[in-house]
Amino acid sequence: MSAKADLILHGGQVLTMERNAAPAQAVAIAGDRIVAVGTDAEVRAQSQAPHTQLIDLDGRTVIPGVIDAHAHMEREGLKTLRPSLAHARQLSDVLDVIRHEVQRVPKGEWIITMPVGQPPFYFDGPLTLAEKRMPDRYELDAVAPDHPVYIPGLFGNWGVPPGFSALNSLALARNGIHADTCPDCDGINIEIGADGRPSGVIVETNKRPLIEFSVLSQVPAFNFADRLEGLRRSLPLYHAFGTTSVYEGHGSAPESIAVYRALWEAGELTMRTRLCVSPTWNDAAEARLAMRDWLSFARGNGLGDPWFSVSGVFIGLGGSPATARAVRKVLPNTGWSGFVEWANRIEDFSDYAWLAAEFDLRVHSVVIDRLSEVLDVFDAIDKHFPLAGRRWVVEHVGRTDPADFARIRRLGLRVTTIPFYMLWKNGASRLQEDGNGNHFVPQRALLEAGIDIASGSDNIPVSPFSAVWASVVRTERTTGQIIGPDQRLTRMQALETVTRNGAYLSYEESLKGTLTVGKWADLAVLDTDPLTASDEALLTVQASLTLVGGQEVHRTGE
Repeated sequence: MSAKADLILHGGQVLTMERNAAPAQAVAIAGDRIVAVGTDAEVRAQSQAPHTQLIDLDGRTVIPGVIDAHAHMEREGLKTLRPSLAHARQLSDVLDVIRHEVQRVPKGEWIITMPVGQPPFYFDGPLTLAEKRMPDRYELDAVAPDHPVYIPGLFGNWGVPPGFSALNSLALARNGIHADTCPDCDGINIEIGADGRPSGVIVETNKRPLIEFSVLSQVPAFNFADRLEGLRRSLPLYHAFGTTSVYEGHGSAPESIAVYRALWEAGELTMRTRLCVSPTWNDAAEARLAMRDWLSFARGNGLGDPWFSVSGVFIGLGGSPATARAVRKVLPNTGWSGFVEWANRIEDFSDYAWLAAEFDLRVHSVVIDRLSEVLDVFDAIDKHFPLAGRRWVVEHVGRTDPADFARIRRLGLRVTTIPFYMLWKNGASRLQEDGNGNHFVPQRALLEAGIDIASGSDNIPVSPFSAVWASVVRTERTTGQIIGPDQRLTRMQALETVTRNGAYLSYEESLKGTLTVGKWADLAVLDTDPLTASDEALLTVQASLTLVGGQEVHRTGE
């Protein structure tokens, strides 16, 4: 007989996400575990006691807690530390924000805002203002003569470059910017005004902005306290969408890991957090020493507890040498990314992956369209260090060759997709893909090949239901065209990618991912039925209640 419950949720639709399971009506929780799942009558007869709290779901849908397989969670709260310009529709609105900050910030200290444009993407930047331009140095000087002012351009992963920054005269002077300033990297243009002086506007076309690592080296970076407070603020924002676990497979810089650890040590980490190391090494010799002498804690399944753990390393493929050099010069500052930038040829990638196999460090890598190359490296390694069971991870999967599916299974790899980012946000360039786009982010084909893909939000935006929606509709934002119509998932399949399948990434399929007796009581009560909602409504699903280990971490004000 089941243990007597502390809490029973009843009268709803409980999607356990167990394979081929019919929906249940109720779920019972004792401590941090699920003790019963079934019909209302079954669960209440088995589990109810005088002290049991009852929550009437009133027909709402319950799913396992969402596992965001590519979350970049620390970024979201950081955005709240700076004044927003989201309401700005004309230059005067922007200047009013600066004027307000002048009254709040001591003279001589920096005023730094969020970018111009509409979050979370900031598409079109200054084109969203009536004047179709950024404020220049003189307009900013007029409202803030005694403060250095910086309005940054977008972080390229959020939207689409270019990014438009604006600085006043004091900010330009502090950074030593003049008419002859020549940036030490490509993709940055310091605009010159009619008077022959910098106008204060700088335009950058790099996807990963370099401006603060090179040209604007005096702009204050996020410090440890900022990142800690940002992470603290991120937690409720993710919980509001039913997210109970994050998997940061893109890698976390040493300072980012330290921030998570500090919040964990303080007992404030309410998200089950799984990290891997974003390394700072510059070559294979440094990598060997780091793996041999310093990363033993991240070997195998890693070390940690139910709330915080670290396993493996991220090894990048491709990347910009200029970006990698610039970021390494200013570590621990990693800007918005939270990871250390890389610039690896396939030969470099291979060297690092071989070392990781030797020292039993799980490899994570963003592959996009280079899956076959990565699999060639892994195949060679597998002959000397068998990979089956090590659960190496290939992420951000883009264009694939179906012939590679058998290799993925044989090597025991885990696969993640970022459907909203890849299909909706950046899909325009993929409209002419071979096979009508059915080989690009081929989620259905992967699932049908027996590969349990997981999906992530990539913090673009926070909601995991953006990934669910994109997996179901697969439309591209500029044309509304479908990319790969044969790869559209059912609602249940899409939900599996953000619940059950994500548990395998951290060897925790026996502990989370489905609503099953004995597993952690991580669950979300949704405000909309994701199985019957319109496509439009599916995109806006939120949680009315989120529990992690049976403890409430989010509840709407209903």
